[in-house]
Parts: sequence; C-alpha cells; structure tokens
Amino acid sequence: MSSVVAQCHHVFGIRSGVANNLCYFDEQTVIFPSGNNCVKYNVDQKWQKFIPGVEKSQGMYALAISANRRYLAVSERSDKATITVYDLQHEQSKKRKVLSGGEIPVQEFVSLCFSADSKYLIGQSGAPDWILFYWMWEKQKVMATVKTSVTANPVKQISLNPYDNTQVCVTGNGIFKVFRYTEGTLKQSTFQKLDPHNFLSHVWMSEERVIAGTDTGKLMVFESGDLRWEMVVTTKRTERWVKPVVEQTDQAAAPQLPRITVITAYSKGFACSAGPGTVCLFDKTEEKDTYKKTREIKIPPDQCCFEPSQAELQQIESLVISPSEETLVTSTEKGQLYSITLSSAEISKGAQAQFEYLTHSFHSGVITGLSICIRKPIIATCSLDQSVRIWNFKTNTLELYKEFQEEAFSIALHPSGLFVLVGFSDKLRLMNLLIDDIRSFKEFTVRGCRECAFSYGGHLFAAVNGNVIHIYSATTFENILNLKGHNGKVRSIVWSADDSRLVSCGMEGAVYEWNTLTSKRETESVLKTCSYSGVTISPDAKTIFAVGTDCTLKEIQDCQILREVSAEDVAYTTVAMSRTGRLLFTGTSIGTIRAIKYPLSAQKDWVEYQAHSAPVTKMVITFDDQYLLSVSEDGCLVIWRIIDKDGRGLKRDKEITYMEEILITKCDLEEKNVYMLELKTRVEELKMENEYQLRLKDINYSEKMKEMSEKFVQQIEALKTKIQLLKSEADKMEGYHQESMSEVLEGHAKDMQGLAESANSQKLMLEYEKYQELQLKLQHMQAESEKQLQKMEQSKVLALGELTGHYEVKIQEKLLVLEQVQEEARTHMREFEESRKQIEEDGDREIQDIRMRFERWLRDEKETNMRMKGDTGIMKKKFSSLQKDIDDRNVEIDKMKSDHHKQQCVIRSLEKDILALRKQIQERDETIQDKEKRIYDLKKKNQELDKFKFVLDFKIKELKNQIEPSERNIKKMKDQIEEMEEELAILHQKNSRQDLDIAQFKSKLSASDKEMKKERLRMESMEALVHKFKTDLHNCVNFIQEPNKLKGRIRELYLHYVQQSDVTDIVGENLDIQKEYARQREHLERNVASLKRKMSKDHGISYTEKTKIMQENVTLIGEINDLRHELRVVRSQNNNYERLLKHTKKDKTQAFVDLQAKLSPREKLCSKVVRLNALEEGEHLIQLQRLEIQRLREQILTVPENNPHRPPSTAKLPTLNCPPTINDPPSLPSPRPPPSKTDE
Repeated sequence: MSSVVAQCHHVFGIRSGVANNLCYFDEQTVIFPSGNNCVKYNVDQKWQKFIPGVEKSQGMYALAISANRRYLAVSERSDKATITVYDLQHEQSKKRKVLSGGEIPVQEFVSLCFSADSKYLIGQSGAPDWILFYWMWEKQKVMATVKTSVTANPVKQISLNPYDNTQVCVTGNGIFKVFRYTEGTLKQSTFQKLDPHNFLSHVWMSEERVIAGTDTGKLMVFESGDLRWEMVVTTKRTERWVKPVVEQTDQAAAPQLPRITVITAYSKGFACSAGPGTVCLFDKTEEKDTYKKTREIKIPPDQCCFEPSQAELQQIESLVISPSEETLVTSTEKGQLYSITLSSAEISKGAQAQFEYLTHSFHSGVITGLSICIRKPIIATCSLDQSVRIWNFKTNTLELYKEFQEEAFSIALHPSGLFVLVGFSDKLRLMNLLIDDIRSFKEFTVRGCRECAFSYGGHLFAAVNGNVIHIYSATTFENILNLKGHNGKVRSIVWSADDSRLVSCGMEGAVYEWNTLTSKRETESVLKTCSYSGVTISPDAKTIFAVGTDCTLKEIQDCQILREVSAEDVAYTTVAMSRTGRLLFTGTSIGTIRAIKYPLSAQKDWVEYQAHSAPVTKMVITFDDQYLLSVSEDGCLVIWRIIDKDGRGLKRDKEITYMEEILITKCDLEEKNVYMLELKTRVEELKMENEYQLRLKDINYSEKMKEMSEKFVQQIEALKTKIQLLKSEADKMEGYHQESMSEVLEGHAKDMQGLAESANSQKLMLEYEKYQELQLKLQHMQAESEKQLQKMEQSKVLALGELTGHYEVKIQEKLLVLEQVQEEARTHMREFEESRKQIEEDGDREIQDIRMRFERWLRDEKETNMRMKGDTGIMKKKFSSLQKDIDDRNVEIDKMKSDHHKQQCVIRSLEKDILALRKQIQERDETIQDKEKRIYDLKKKNQELDKFKFVLDFKIKELKNQIEPSERNIKKMKDQIEEMEEELAILHQKNSRQDLDIAQFKSKLSASDKEMKKERLRMESMEALVHKFKTDLHNCVNFIQEPNKLKGRIRELYLHYVQQSDVTDIVGENLDIQKEYARQREHLERNVASLKRKMSKDHGISYTEKTKIMQENVTLIGEINDLRHELRVVRSQNNNYERLLKHTKKDKTQAFVDLQAKLSPREKLCSKVVRLNALEEGEHLIQLQRLEIQRLREQILTVPENNPHRPPSTAKLPTLNCPPTINDPPSLPSPRPPPSKTDE
C-alpha cells in the first residue's frame, strides 16, 4: 500500500461563489476553481492539470492572474486568511510566495488584483474590518493598508489602474473610492457626493476613466473620480446611446432593471452582464466618451431540463476574453461554463447570438449518489439539482443527462450498464439508458430512498426506506425480502462479491451483516456513541470497515471491533476498498481523501490528498482498480488515477473488455431508418444533378475562355494607349500644383508677418494696465490690514481682563462646594463603619445556626443510607433470579420464531405455486378467447374481399376503355415536347452569347474603375504631401525670432521634401528664395536692435529703483540704531527704579509719582493716566517694543520679495555690548512708544 499513489486525473464541476473564478492562461487554456483545486483546462486537447489548495483549507474566496499571465494568486482560509502566488510557467505550477495580513487579524480576502507590471498585488479583506492591503509580493512586503468600508457596506471588487500602479479603485454597496499610493500610504483622491448605489463591478477603460455597474442596471462612467456619463442597460434589441447625467431625470420612476454583476474591457469597448443569462457587447463610437450597444448574447434553453427556460435565468458570475479577443467565456452561479466566438457573434447579426457549453453541463447542487458498472466505463451520479448524469471515465465526457421534477437522493447502475435505479423523493424508478434519453419503465413505492444498490450478478437490488431494507428481483420486480432490525435510518449498504450477504450501517450506531437467502442477521456490531455514515466489505467477506461521527475507522470481524484508527479530529464520511483488497481509501468531512495503509496500524500511516471543498458524500473504486471516483457536497466529481510510485497503473489479474451495445426503442430505430433512406435517395438525386450541371458548365467555360482570351488582348492594347495619355495629364497637373503651392506660401508668409506685429503691441499694453491696477489693490490691502491689526489688539486686551475676573469667581464657588462634599463624605464613612460592624455580627450568628442544622441532617442521611444498602442486597438477589427466568423464556421464544419462520417460508412457497398455476390458467383462457376472435374476424374479411373482387373487375373493364384515347393524347404531347426542347436549345445559345457580352462589359468597367482609383490615390497622396509641408512650414514660422533654429528647421524641410530629381526643377526658383531670405534677415536685425534699446532703458529704470531701496535701507538701519539706544536708556532707568524700591519703604502711589518725574520725554506724554503698578507697566512696555521690532524685521524681509531686482545688502548692524540684566530676553528688540490712553 505504501507504493500506491492517487493522482488527480479529471474533474467535472466548477466552484461558484469565488470572485473572478475564471481566467485565461493562454489562447487554449482556461483556469477555474473546482473542489479544493485550481484546474488548468485545455479547450482543444481536453486535458487538465491541477494546482492543489492549502492543507486544511476552509475554502477559496478569490482568484487573480497577472497581466503577463505568469502568476496566479489564490485567496484561501485555513488557520488564517492567506494569499498563495503560483508560477504558472513551471510544469507543476510552483508555489512562489504566501502572503497574509501580518499582525492584522484577517478572516478572508474577498478580492485580489495584480498590477500591470506584475510586481504589486492588492487584496481586500472581508468583514468586519474591510482593510485594503498593498503588497510588493515578491518581497512579501506590505507597502500600505487602508480601511475602505464598514460592516454594513460590503466591498464587491477592487482593481489597480493598468496604466498607473499607484491608483486603486474600490467599489461596493454605496462605495466608489479611488485611492492613490503616495509616501507609503494609500490616500483617497476622490470625495464624491453621489446618490447611494450598490456598485457590483467596475473596469478601467483608460488612465482616468472607470466604468462601474450597479444592481439597478446602470452603467456609470467616471473620469478622474468625477461622474461624467450614465446609461441604463436593457435587454431589448434597440440600441441605446450614452446620455449625459444632466439630461437624465426622473430616475426614481425607472422600472426594475437587470443587475450588472461583471464588466470586462477589450480593444473595441467592453462586455458586461445584463441580467440573468444575458451579456451585452458595447463598442466605442466616433463621438467622444460614448459607447454603443452592438450585440446581445444569451444562454440558450436546455432541452434536457424539465423546464428548459430555467437555464436562461442563470446569473453571470464572471466574464473573460481570450488574449487574441476571439473567444468570450463566462461562468454562472449554477456552476456552468459557456463560451462563444466573438467573430460568430458579429456574423450572426440577424439572429440571436447564443452561448455554447465550454465543456459539458455540470451538477449545480449537492451530489447525493454515485455508481459504476462492470460492462461499461461509465459513471452514474444524481444530485439535489434534480438531475441524473452519465459520465465516461475513459473519454472524460458527459454521455447522457436529464433533469426531473423531483430531487434524486440515490442511484445504482446495473452491472450491464443498460439500466439505472434512481431513488426520488416520491418513488424509486428503474430506467433504461437509451442512446439519447433516460426513460422510466418501472416504479416502486419507496419514498425518499437514500441508498440503493444492485447485486454483482444484477438479478437483485436493495433499496432503503428509513430503517428498513427492501430487496427486489431485477427480473420479476417482486419484493423478495424486507430486512428489519435497524432502529435509526440506514446510511450505507454494500453487497458481498457472491451476493449472498448484505452489510448495512445506521445512524443508531449499528453495523449488521444480513444473509440475503434467509434474511437473517449473520453478525452485528452496535456502538451507540457513533453514528455510522459509510461501510464497505473486504473481497473475502470476512472483514467490515465502517466510519462515522467518532472520527475513527473501524475494522470489524465476527461481531467485534478489531482495530480503530483515529482520524485526528476529522470525521470520516465514506470508505471504499478495492476488488483486490489491497487498497483502502476514506473521505473526510473537510473534503480531503486519505489513502490508508492496509493492514491497519494504530499509528498515523496514511497519505492525504486535497480533493473537495465540502464533505465527501460518496466514493467508489472501479472494477479494474485503475480509478478512484469521489463526489462531494460542492457538486464536483473527481476522477483519481491509482498508480505506483513509478507512475504506472496497477497490474490487473484479468483484462476487462467493455461492451459497446446501447439500447434504442423500436419506434426510434424505425424513424431513423426511414430518415436514412430518405437521405440516401436525396444524395443519389443530387449526384445526378451535379454531374449534368458540371458537363454543361465545362462546355460553357471552354467557349468563354476562347472569347475572353481574344477580348483581353484587345483590352491590353487599349489600356496601354490610355496609360500614356494619363501620364501626360499627370505631368501637367504636377506643374499646376507647384505654381499654386508657391502662391499660397507667399500669401501665408505675408499674413503671418502682419499678425505677429499687431499681436505683440496689444499684449504689452494690456499687461501694463494690469500691473497698475494690481499696485493700487496692494496699497489698499496694506492700509486695511493695519487697521484690522489695531482693532484686534484692543479687543484681545479687554477679553483677557473679563475672562480673568470671571474665572476667579468660579474658582471660589468650586472651593466652597468642595468643602461641603468633603464633610458629607466624612459623615458617610462613619455610617458605613457602624453598619459593617452590625452586618458582621449578624453573619456570625447565622453561620452557627446553619452549621447546627446541617450536622443534624447528615446524621439522618447516614442512617437512611444504611437502610437502603440492606434493601438493595435483597433486590439484587431477586433480579438475578428473574434474569435467569427471562433468559430461559428468550431461548424458547427464539426456537418458536425459527419454527414460525420455517412455516411462513413453506406457506409463501405454496402461495407462489398457487399464484403461478392461476396465472397459467388465466393465460390459457385468454389465448383461447383470442383465437376464437381471430377466426371470426377472418371470416368477415373473406366476405368483404369477395365483394371488392366483383367491384374491381367491373372497374378494370371501364379503365381499359378509357386508356386508348389517353394514349393518343400522350403521343401528341410527346411531339409537342420535342419541338419545345428544340426551341429551348436555341434560347440557351442566345442566353450564353448575351452572358459573354455582359462579362466583357463588366471587365471593361472594372478596368476603368481601377484606373480611376489609381488616379484618385495619386491625387490624394499629393494633397497629403502638400498638407504636411504646410504644417511643417507653419511650425518653422514659430522660430522666426530665433534665426539659428529657423535655419536648421528649413534645412530639415529641404532634406525631407526635396529629392535630387527635384533639384534641377527648383534651380530657377533660388533667386526668389534668396530675396525672401534677405528680406527676413533685415526684419530680424531690426527687431534685435529695438530689443537692445528696450533692454538699456529697463536697465536704467531698475538702477534708479535699486538706489531708492538702498537709501530706504540706510534710513531703516539708522532708526533701528536709535531704537536700540533708547532701549538701553529705558533698561538703565528700570534698574534704578528697582534699587529705589528696595531702599525706600514708601507708599506705592508716592513711588510711582517719583518714577514719573524721572521718565523720558516720551513717557511723560502718558502722565495723566493713573498707574497701579510700575513693574507691570515696565514689562508691558517691553512687550510692546518687542512686537514693534518683530514687525519691522518682517517688513525688512518682505522688501526683497516685492523688489526682486534689488541687490542683496551686505551691511551688518552693529552689535550691542550692554550688560545683560535679569529681565533681558534672549534677543534685543527695539523699543516702541508707550501706549496712549485709547490703547489702554
């Protein structure tokens, strides 16, 4: 067993619900998720390769393929959400990197997208965080993250701009956001105020344009994040043009429209879904920013379905276009794949374009049944999607399928492969597998049959009805046995190789082995803690293997469990063993398949394969032990090839030859035979007609060839003469065009010169007027700003005084409240301590009372226990004696049952014989009656035939008399037909001659048309050349102010347009060109001289301005020095005042009067103002002086900005060497005059 490997061979099914679940790898290969794998499917060669998912994966959520189609990103969830990047160019699709959210807890990634250069990857996490990750995936580095939504508004799709890696678009329910990656963060670049729309999809059409689709059928076109256009998609054939947003009114009154679930761009435009089963193609129009609907493609109705129209109602999940844009492939919510070639869709513009299945029709629901047969390489499956399907595991194709009205729960193939037994919700049906249909021919009243199976011989079949197993004969359809014994529902049944035994397991934890001849239970194993779900038997019928909900595999022999193999917290759902007894496989509840080493060991000795994304429901090994088949709740059928480690198939004991016979009904066969005969006769008739027509055509063509050859010789000579005439005309036209072109150039040059001179003078005047207006505005603004500053200073001083007074009052109030609260808290603490002491005393008393009560209760209980022990001993003795009596009675009952069963068998056999004899009697009576009826009918027919004979003889005589004149008429008509045929031959000859004449005239017309087209092309090329020369010459005129560049451009024009053959023609025109060149040179020299004069004037003006600014700077520096001198004086006075205050203890008013007497003349201006504190007044003065100095410095800094032509001043201000004082600031500001009464 260790050398055996299960290799995934083919998968039928696609996993729906995965974002972007369809990708094109190349022109022939498609990638889609199936089960827990990604499948690479070649459409032409029909092979599949597989990319297995992550171990213990809980499901795939999204796919993304890079722009260069080399890397595939798969979003999965195991212990945490991960994104795995695979290299598709590697043979085995090597795993390159695994990305995760890092420290951020992420449950799932719902959408992925690669950048255009395949270096970056973005991923959108799911609820509740909705975080967007931006990776440099090759380094596994998270470049940036951003929260895109809230829990109530899910995100549907994200994408990177294919033209700009830094732009990300996010759409969802009420979400349309465009982010830009800058400086290590993702910042939202658009803030739209739109009506809330549920955006389901979007696509980038250009560097700035995004088209988004909503759930109300609207397509919205955004440019640079702003809504520009909007249109409504309908499923009618009438084409709708894109209309502006302004024109669209009354949107709320629109009817319910289809959901646009996916949009895909291609070179001509884009394709989008337009409701259930419909895809619309939109192409660009000649008008700017508009698109036109060109085609509707629909999913066709499925004729194999019970309701064919249900197939048309499938919702489109994804759309992809092949790299060459030849094929469009789509997947639906019901797990189906459709395709269409776009060229055929364009050709069939008259009819409705329809999709076709890309591979086959798949199951769209849980697969509940799986079965195989011996004589054919076919698989039968049934599903809750109400369908039964027949697959071929040799050719990997779907051979038959049909949908019914009810759900199918179980299925079993007859060993011959010609019949199938299906358990529906209402009945059990036995059906024939015909060449193109599955038809029911017998029904059994077994409701909700969850398990059914044919015996290996095919003469019996078992069907489960709840906890009862019914065994029927496959030939007489009689219910032979009813196996009763299970207390719970039977979950699995299996026949032994010789059909003598049947093994069943149930949900109550019982495994029974039944004898199918006597309906007795041979062995049983009951384990109530386990609910069994699957059972199988060894080829020698000695060992039973069972699996259930207790996460173990059990090996049962002779009613005993020999071994149990633990599954490590994973429940086994089904088990299968090969016909040789060497291979054992189990399916799990997480969708994996395990190949377990046999004989079983207690240790972990298995190989696990990633198979499905949901619990495995059924599993079977083919009769030649070459293939393992598994189905699951995810709706996928997986075919595994069983090989050894060298890659070869297992050795077979006997070669199995499959039969090719099929069933067909008699009426179908007769219809096909009739149809074939009709086709054969039709083919013979067509052959005769074709041979006759070919002979006629050969004769006609030989005559036509002779005539055509003569005519072509004549036409060639005529054409030669025409060509010579046309050449002479062309030479004349060239001379005329050259003269007209020179005239146009001269006029153009004159116009350009006049325009340039007038335009420049007007511009200068306008600019000068603007400059004067701006200067006046600047002066007004400065005056207003100074006034506003003064007002603001006054208001701030008043506000500060009011606030200080207000807050001091509040502080006093709060202090009083605090004292009251503290007193209350002290009183509460005293009360609390007194109540705590009282509660403790009461608790101690209650504890003592409870202790006394429980001690008394314990004593009473001990006494009652002793009494009860004595009573139980007496009861045990009585029970043992009663048990012996019960056993004896059971033995007697078993004997009576066996006798009763034997007698019942005898009665049944006798009843069967009686029924058989009665049937024979009835059949013989019926045959006698039928024969008597036939004799009577034959007698009647003989009498009628005699009557008909007499009538027919009389008619024959009359017809003979009528035939003679009709023969004469026939001779006359034959003569007339011969004359008509001669006339027809003459007419045919005339028609042939006229056809020849018509062909000659047509050839002449075509030749003349070709000549006309050639001449038109020549004319158009000449006009295009002239137009190019004009544009290039116009571009040269732009450099008329720069002679060197103008000279170079004219040389380039000369080299590009003038050839050596043309030089000889242009020699005569050189004199005019030289004159024009001299004139242009003089004009340019005049312009240069005038510009130099202007420069000298501007230089003089700028020099005067500079001298003025220098003088202003000198005056400002002098003022600053004076201010510094005053500042020193004020500081020395302040120091003197402080000394006086220390030595003298006079009143504050007297000290302030002395200070006023010693103040400078500037401060004496404010002597009338009453001062409260001299120190505070001094500090206030210093602050004002500092503000004034800061203002002056800012004004000095703004001077070079207003006068950019002023040279930088290199003079430095002299430094102050005054000694620092206690109150000195770090910098030395200049003083400012003290405030007046109004300032205070």
